Amino acid sequence: MLRSRWCRGPAGGRLGDRAAARGVGSGARGRPSGPLVVSVTDFTSDAYRDLPGIARRGFALRRRWPHLDGAVGMWLWTMPSARRCGSVAVWTGRRALAEFVRLPEHVAIMNQYRRRGTIRSRIRRDAEAWLMSDDHRRDVRETPRRMT
Repeated sequence: MLRSRWCRGPAGGRLGDRAAARGVGSGARGRPSGPLVVSVTDFTSDAYRDLPGIARRGFALRRRWPHLDGAVGMWLWTMPSARRCGSVAVWTGRRALAEFVRLPEHVAIMNQYRRRGTIRSRIRRDAEAWLMSDDHRRDVRETPRRMT
């Protein structure tokens, strides 16, 4: 899997880049109260030829990231051999995520590619609790590791 560097949003400074990049919020100074929202998007393209366009549009949208209210940080990722790409994004709340989903640029990307593959997304309301939970530890033990 290839992934972009961590791109900090305007809310990322309050969490501390190192803590946000590791998905750990405890001990970070100035952390906003309440849970964070983590969204994970996984798009599997029907055709390899669509991946460059998806990547180009994703990176163009990423340039807006530092100016999006409620954005903590994000990575873009791709697995070209599997025709997959997506993002992992951290938000201060569901409202911030919903505002991003409604951005005209995001809507345009979805409209252009949604029928050209399969999209899956998940939202974790409280990422820190999940990362520290028994469910996560069990998932980590059961998931085979890949060298990148």
